[in-house]
Amino acid sequence: MSTIPEGFEPLPYASPFTDLLGPIYQKQDASGLIIALKAEEKHCNARGTVHCGVLGTLADIAMGYSTAFSTQPPTLIVTASQTIDYVGNAEKSDWIEVHTDVQKVGRAMAFANCYFHVGSIRVARAIAAFRIIASDLRPHPDAPVHSLSWRSLIV
Repeated sequence: MSTIPEGFEPLPYASPFTDLLGPIYQKQDASGLIIALKAEEKHCNARGTVHCGVLGTLADIAMGYSTAFSTQPPTLIVTASQTIDYVGNAEKSDWIEVHTDVQKVGRAMAFANCYFHVGSIRVARAIAAFRIIASDLRPHPDAPVHSLSWRSLIV
């Protein structure tokens, strides 16, 4: 794989699913959390472009993590709705960045949008609504990692 752009590091919140998709990277800057992926052959469809399901998953991760961690302590959320519009495409070897704007974190719902860029080209945008999970549903701190955990609730 080519060099990862400066400031990006592996996403620390992994799951078996994101391990299959990744490696996924993150970078925090003044505008917030940026999620990124170096497109590989495994991400592409038969036409050689990145499959829309990959972008949809990245959108969910980017908006979910950005929204959850926009509060202290992090807000426990689950995706209620997501819409994505594809206005371009990404190809193998492209560095795809997802920039998120958290619109609102309320008492029952949270809202965010994100934009996908390959270089200076916008290739997709997405919006999502998240349901806030009641704090009394938090698992016991000694629960095994494979059981329901706060990390599994944010994407």
